[in-house]
Amino acid sequence: MRREIARQLLSIGAVELRPQQPFTWASGVKSPIYCDNRLTMSYPNVRKEIAKGLSELIHQHYPECEAVAGTATAGIPHAAWVSDLLDLPMVYVRSKAKEHGQGNMIEGKVVAGQKVVVVEDLISKGGSVLQAAVALQEAGFDVLGIAAIFTYDLPQSIDAITGAGFTFHTLTDFPSLVEEAIQTNAIRQEDLPMLADWHENLKAGTLKS
Repeated sequence: MRREIARQLLSIGAVELRPQQPFTWASGVKSPIYCDNRLTMSYPNVRKEIAKGLSELIHQHYPECEAVAGTATAGIPHAAWVSDLLDLPMVYVRSKAKEHGQGNMIEGKVVAGQKVVVVEDLISKGGSVLQAAVALQEAGFDVLGIAAIFTYDLPQSIDAITGAGFTFHTLTDFPSLVEEAIQTNAIRQEDLPMLADWHENLKAGTLKS
C-alpha cells in the first residue's frame, strides 16, 4: 500500500520532488519535496483509495473506534470520507477556538468517553496533529490514535506523539515516496544521495533557512 499510495500522490502532483530547484517551506527551509495532499480532493479515484486505506488502518489498529476526527483544514475532507465508509460519527478540530459564537474548537457532537481516531493529511514534526489530539482528549474523548496519509518519518514526530501517549499509522512515507519516484522516473538515480542527505539533516534538525 505504501508504494501504491506514493505512486498516486506523485501521479497527480500532490507530492512533487524537485531536487535541483528546491521549494521554500513556510519555515524558510529549502526542501526538494513539496507535499500538498489537498490536491487529492480533485481526483475521485485517488481520494477513494486514500479513504479506503485510512479505513483499513483504523480497522487494523483501532478496531474499537467509535468516531472519526479531522484536523483543520486538510484532514477534514478525508475524515468525512472515512467516517462515511465506516458509518461512524465525525467531528473536526480547529487550529484554535472560534472567537465568536460558542467559541468552539471542536465542531460536531462531543460525547465524553467516545473512542476517536484523528485523521490527518501529513505529519512532519507532529505538532499540529498532537494539538488536535490533546484538544479532543481535553474535551472528553478517548483518543485511540492517529491515521494519516503521509509522514516525513522524522524522529521528532515519533517522540512528540508517542511521548504524549498516542500512536500513529500512515499510508505512506518519505522512503516509500523516494523508491516510487525512482521507479517512475520522477527523480534521477543521481539525485538520491542529495535527497538522503537532506532527509538526514531534516531528521537531525540541522537544516537552515
